Amino acid sequence: MSDEETSRFVRIRAELILEVHDEGRVTGAALRRLAGDPELPPEERSLAEGAVTEDTAEALAYLVDPFDLVSEVPGIELQQASWSSERIDYDPDSPEWDLDEDDGDGHDQEEDGIG
Repeated sequence: MSDEETSRFVRIRAELILEVHDEGRVTGAALRRLAGDPELPPEERSLAEGAVTEDTAEALAYLVDPFDLVSEVPGIELQQASWSSERIDYDPDSPEWDLDEDDGDGHDQEEDGIG
C-alpha cells in the first residue's frame, strides 16, 4: 500500500487481568483521584465516590486511563478510548484465558474451515 492508501488510524486492543491484594488501597487511590479532579461537578463526584466505594472493579476503572498510556508518545493524538472493568473468575491454567489467542474478528478460524 502507498502512503496515500494507508490509514493514519491505529487501534490497539489490550486486555489486562489484575489480582487485587488490597481493596482498601485501590478504593483509597480512586477516592483521592476523584477528590483531586477540579472539573468534576459535586453531584457527579458524589455518585462516583459511591461507585468506587462499593465496587473495587469500578475503582480500578477510575485509576486505569488509556490516555495515561499514550499521552507521552510523540507524533500521535488519542482520538477515542473506551474501557471497562469487571470482576471475573480467573484460572491462569485454563485454555479459556490464552492471551495468545487471536480474537480480533469475533469468531474462530476453524468455523470457516481455515486452520
